[in-house]
Amino acid sequence: MNTSNQSAKPKNGLIQILEDEAKKAFTLSVYFGSWFCALSFLAATILDERPIPLSIFGFAIVKGALSAKFLLISEAAFPIKVSKAKGLIRSLLLQSFIYVGIVLGLNYLEAGFDGLIHGKNFWDSLAAFGQANPLRVIAMCIVYWLIVWPYLVLIGLKISLGSNATIAILFGDRTMPDEPVNKT
Repeated sequence: MNTSNQSAKPKNGLIQILEDEAKKAFTLSVYFGSWFCALSFLAATILDERPIPLSIFGFAIVKGALSAKFLLISEAAFPIKVSKAKGLIRSLLLQSFIYVGIVLGLNYLEAGFDGLIHGKNFWDSLAAFGQANPLRVIAMCIVYWLIVWPYLVLIGLKISLGSNATIAILFGDRTMPDEPVNKT
């Protein structure tokens, strides 16, 4: 009987870890998907497309899910570390560039494999990423960084302060009375 209880505990722990990772992946996919939908909508309005095709939003959501997956892979390879001596911003700045570099590299690989799936040469598809325009790739990196940076700061806050304190700071603490804070 004792053996079955011991084997049940790791299983529950594993299930909890899988649930937490699935929630994190879903939340991050929604976050990235929202950004990419907004950028797609902006691009459609700049190009003065009428009517705005709904398919761009589907592609944006898929792109958001893929980017979330790539970022989670980056986090697994290089876990987020916050140094009290350096502070939150300095601790995460270099990591944010590493994450964007990994996401960019994985996007290149995705383009190559997508080309293979569609009967094209892997290397030609890889080279065609970003329409083979270095300025476009740099612009994508800047946008990726601007999307990733707030996420990393939020995760850094959660690491530094804990989930409950971060949620209380951002969304309020329901256990506290509703009194305005005046600093005079």
